[in-house]
Amino acid sequence: MNLEKAAELSHAEWREMAAKLKQSAETRLFIGGQFVDAIDGGTFDNICPVDGSVINKCAAGKKADIDKAVEIAKRSFKSGEWSRMAPRNRMAVMYKWAGLIGENAAELALMDTIDMGKPISDMLKADIPMCINTVEYFAECIDKVTGSVTATEYDVMSTVLREPIGVVGCISPWNYPLLMALWKIVPSLAAGNSTILKPAEQSPLSCYRVAALFVEAGGPPGALQVINGLGEQAGQALARHMDVSKISFTGSTEVGKLIHAYSGESNMKKVSLECGGKGPQVFCEDLEGELLDRAVTTAINGIFFNMGEVCSAGSRLIVHAKIYDEFVAKFIEKGKDAYICGDPLDPAVNLGPLVDHQSQARVLGMIDKAKSEGGRILFGGAAPANGLEKGAYVIPTMITGVKSNDYVAQNEVFGPVVSVIKVESDDEAIEVANNSVYGLQGSVWTDNYRRAMRYVREIECGTFLVNAFEEGDMTQPFGGYKQSGNAKDKCFESLLSYMNTKAAWFRLN
Repeated sequence: MNLEKAAELSHAEWREMAAKLKQSAETRLFIGGQFVDAIDGGTFDNICPVDGSVINKCAAGKKADIDKAVEIAKRSFKSGEWSRMAPRNRMAVMYKWAGLIGENAAELALMDTIDMGKPISDMLKADIPMCINTVEYFAECIDKVTGSVTATEYDVMSTVLREPIGVVGCISPWNYPLLMALWKIVPSLAAGNSTILKPAEQSPLSCYRVAALFVEAGGPPGALQVINGLGEQAGQALARHMDVSKISFTGSTEVGKLIHAYSGESNMKKVSLECGGKGPQVFCEDLEGELLDRAVTTAINGIFFNMGEVCSAGSRLIVHAKIYDEFVAKFIEKGKDAYICGDPLDPAVNLGPLVDHQSQARVLGMIDKAKSEGGRILFGGAAPANGLEKGAYVIPTMITGVKSNDYVAQNEVFGPVVSVIKVESDDEAIEVANNSVYGLQGSVWTDNYRRAMRYVREIECGTFLVNAFEEGDMTQPFGGYKQSGNAKDKCFESLLSYMNTKAAWFRLN
């Protein structure tokens, strides 16, 4: 079912579809173009965050399964069935794949909603359209990859070639299960690599389905495989494998550091990391009127959208003292009831549960820690009590009185919790914004573009926005500074990062 038809479904219809999909969804490993059980037969429970029930049992891939997939991927790469396919032919497969994703939009959207509690309306309005856009964008890039002929002496020709790396391992997170996976596997495939995806064990369903659609579109079975399993088993085995030439990882900074170590302990494979964030949004003293209203509304969406489970979420609001009281009052007025917890299968609901009860306990614990350090809870701060007690829900929360070095201001919450920090000057705002081990995304709101340029120059982050937040398109590099990682997703640069550069020197005489 495509997006247009899916948008017409009611809550009851989504619930009926979900009940059927839980029974029919494929949960085995996708190896060599076929769904197979784990070699040792192992499984684990896939838990629903809405009520804690078991959705289904998923195959638990381990080292032996990774070894099998790598062997197939290596053989496929060397055969040239994908790596040496003519660029326009590879483009045709990718375009057909994008079309199949669109045709199966309802099923793919429902899988992510079932797995991690993302509101179905968000899947239809944001995630699935961006998934299609991702595949189409990198398909367009395939025949735009060129080498060069360098300037040399008369009897020499020197060329620079770009070649696929080989076998690439991709490890994707659960907060955007399908989209983040595609941000990795699509540029890898567009570059001609054989690719193995290890999705987050909390949300594998859509990744299995999209891999099967790739083969249906004409992709070779060995070019894309999916091995679900625990990170310390399947993920570690992929990152340590001697025949894997690159690992692309999105997840926590802690695990990102381990991936680097695994590379050094094995074959020094290339490592691309997109890790945590603690996004600062600065609101300057010159804000007023419509711009102030828009800034507040954007700040609300920048932290509460997707339950705050966004690495680039604007979780630190740094507000000048001159507008502080007005800003806080408007944020309460507009934000307190902007996101309401409910059944994510209801198209009217815009806030689902966190991914699991462990995350819920961690987020609630961080709120308690903020209170112990002097923070004031202006709204939220608890789990809902309106029949959602079995779910991993947290009510959207606003905390004021936060200091720059407080625990909640320094650590990634990954939940619908915003901290507000008062500052007296631009100098202090920049110091507070940069007082973090992270540097993924930030923004400034001001009516003075000279001031804005200063913030662009001085804030330490990989993506920075002026009078906006969480905007961009596929041409915009997405990635961070410092402990937010070293990679750029989306963009043409991402595609090139999945290729090797080779210099060739021809002595003609």
